[in-house]
Amino acid sequence: MRPYRFDFLGKAKYWVAISIIAVLASVGLLLVKGVNLGIDFTGGLEFTVKFSEPVATSDIRQALGTIDAGGVDLRTSKIQQTEGNKAIITTKLLNVEEDNAAIGKIDETLRSTFQVEDISRRLIGRQVSQELAQKGWQAILLAFVALLIYVSWRFRLRYAVAAVVCLVHDVTIALGIFVLFGLEIDLETVAAFLTIIGYSLNDTIVIFDRIRENLKIERKMPLFDVINLSVNQSLSRTLNTNFIAVVPVAILLIFGGSVLRGFSVALLVGMIVGTYSTMYVANPILYAWAKRADRAKQKG
Repeated sequence: MRPYRFDFLGKAKYWVAISIIAVLASVGLLLVKGVNLGIDFTGGLEFTVKFSEPVATSDIRQALGTIDAGGVDLRTSKIQQTEGNKAIITTKLLNVEEDNAAIGKIDETLRSTFQVEDISRRLIGRQVSQELAQKGWQAILLAFVALLIYVSWRFRLRYAVAAVVCLVHDVTIALGIFVLFGLEIDLETVAAFLTIIGYSLNDTIVIFDRIRENLKIERKMPLFDVINLSVNQSLSRTLNTNFIAVVPVAILLIFGGSVLRGFSVALLVGMIVGTYSTMYVANPILYAWAKRADRAKQKG
């Protein structure tokens, strides 16, 4: 009788096939449709508005939503409150001459709706935005490299490769979801992706650590059973932790509005896919690597 209840590794070939299909579909979407970059990465026109008294961000967004700016939805504008009753409103308007009518409507609406002392404008160029985008992706790649080095030092190279493949799997599928539903990617979303990396790695490391401990305790047990036993021992902790984390993120998605939609979707998808990939992506890679290494030793 096996010393565990669920045979995760035995069903892995089916789930790995599903993962490969999901990753290839996500890559295809990325190549065909491309990502929908937000204001942080595309540039736009920035309004600095000084009000006579404090004004809520929701009221500003509601006022902007009444303006017809052609193909630009001003409700998705980025609004930052600063000291001295100032608000910085960054819109997707990119051409001062072509969008002159929309700019005039924004100025007029803000002045008629609120008590405004001054409004100034400046254009954020694409070059600055492209630098932000480049640094954002560099941060994600740097995180992958740092995690590869750390896990290799903390465990072994096979564990590190399995963990990083798992993380690439999670981020790629999350990006595919964004492209599929046309969601914007901004700096907050990049932060969510980095959070996904850390969160998914945490689950993976917990199981890897349990596998390493069980390899020392159960020396006569086959590696297949050791991995399954380790996943089963960590299952309740993994599910409980993820459920507690998913609930507030789901609430944020439902009630957070359009501003936080991308951030909350990235976290929600990342947590769900990360939990799945820890059991059905990282562990099968670790097992396949170990079996291949054993065969190489026997031939040698």
